[in-house]
Amino acid sequence: MQLYNSLTREKEAFAIPHDRPVTLYVCGVTPYDTTHIGHARTFLVFDVLVRYLRWQGAEVRYCQNVTDVDDPLFERARRDGVGWRELAERQVEQLLEDFQGLNIAPPTYFPRASEEIGAMIPIIERLVELGHAYVVGGDVYFSVQTDPDFGAMAHMGYDELLALANQRGNRPDDPKKRDPLDFVLWQTGKPGDPTWESPWGPGRPGWHIECSAMATRYLGPQIDIHGGGADLIFPHHPCEIAQTEPVTGKRPFVRYWLHAGLVWLDGEKMSKSLGNLVFARDALREHSADAIRWYLLSIHYRKEFDYRREALEDYEALALQLRQAAAAKGGGGPPLDLGPAAAELKAALADDLDTPAALTTLQAMVTATLAAAAEGRDVTEAAATVRDLATMLGFTLEA
Repeated sequence: MQLYNSLTREKEAFAIPHDRPVTLYVCGVTPYDTTHIGHARTFLVFDVLVRYLRWQGAEVRYCQNVTDVDDPLFERARRDGVGWRELAERQVEQLLEDFQGLNIAPPTYFPRASEEIGAMIPIIERLVELGHAYVVGGDVYFSVQTDPDFGAMAHMGYDELLALANQRGNRPDDPKKRDPLDFVLWQTGKPGDPTWESPWGPGRPGWHIECSAMATRYLGPQIDIHGGGADLIFPHHPCEIAQTEPVTGKRPFVRYWLHAGLVWLDGEKMSKSLGNLVFARDALREHSADAIRWYLLSIHYRKEFDYRREALEDYEALALQLRQAAAAKGGGGPPLDLGPAAAELKAALADDLDTPAALTTLQAMVTATLAAAAEGRDVTEAAATVRDLATMLGFTLEA
């Protein structure tokens, strides 16, 4: 298999290990406004990757976190006058319901950041001991100057990195920082925010350290594949690398970095700040899980996706034909051989998870099966092949 590594910007060979599981970590949601179509697309992409690897005989250990210690969650809870835990649990329940509705297989591990604080503190302590982090009052910062490769994944210069970090929540004018790009590992809690005890006083972890702690705790000091949305290419994922490798002593922390393109709505970037979100639960009220899956996988995962509600009707028709082909009954005529097409579909997925090519092939297989069945040919094996490949791709084959 070839996978595009965001760190090197190249496709690299990925071989399924036979002596251990494949380890996969995907950054999950901050549970205050879930599950929108952008989330759904990212999680569907990695669902197909997991299904394909397991179909190939691999054992996959998949960890997806819940970032329930983060400013947006606390701010939304205060706005709505509810407890942050209550809001988070309500949203996580909705997320899991959406996973089930979209036929997304649950991850092996689904940790909440709020329950993993004890795993974060020793990592921060070790970074301070090693000179990669410094303490100012009750706050702890990572010193980016101690990592000469910091931000390499973004392929930018310092000024560009700083500008992008500032757009994504960095506070460059924090007087406690040695460098405007330094990032928080532990911070004093704001009034009204939850806090936990630490060697530096009551506070809470920074966002980046949460994922390092959960990834290494559940999957080990080195993991095979780490994924998320393209907006995590900087600063989140480079911060994970910078703070994890000195502590574990293992390089690289991640062998393959995979990022899904962001989702737009009718030509505008879909975002919580703009309020132009389409939620999975609303889409599922109007369309089948199979139509939504086919649509969201019809564009390569690395490309940005412009979601248009009216387009789903066409994919509903494809989902119907898929169900019909999978249930087709064999006649007495010459059998239909879909072996070459099945090999073509498999090759498409092995080429950096090229789901558009795989689905084009699947559609051709469906058309051939229905035509052969109408001619009275034996489509017993063909229908079984369609069912097998459709199931591997995560289709439910249900209306």
